Amino acid sequence: MPVQPLRKTQDHNPRTMDEARAFVAHVESLFMPWNIEALVAGFTDDCVVRFGTVPQLRGRKALREFFTARSARQKNYRLDKQFRALMGDVIANVWSGEWDNADTGTRMRGYGVETWLMRDGKIAVWEAAFNAAPADAPGGVAEMLQ
Repeated sequence: MPVQPLRKTQDHNPRTMDEARAFVAHVESLFMPWNIEALVAGFTDDCVVRFGTVPQLRGRKALREFFTARSARQKNYRLDKQFRALMGDVIANVWSGEWDNADTGTRMRGYGVETWLMRDGKIAVWEAAFNAAPADAPGGVAEMLQ
């Protein structure tokens, strides 16, 4: 698959709500199907990733390994990212996704929120919090706290 740049040739961070919304939409498009090289190219060389309970990752090599492992495990991945805020160099978005667990065949669903600290038009720090469960699991607070 040809590498599709994470961002057009701009080397500045999104400056307007419309630019940030377009950036979030473009990132979303790179997950369906997985375009790992384009995703990784959209991060700074020294990026830091804090993704849920995954140990902190540093750098593009670690990020590439993370995306490769996820793409192998999350088959038929469908993602919906929604822009929420732009403040200075930080973009916030929420997402929902569905996928088939490659090991078990279980249909999964996840919801999350993430912030991206931008530098020179690329993501320098990616922080994400999320919940994921089988798609047919009860979704109430009582079930979540068990």
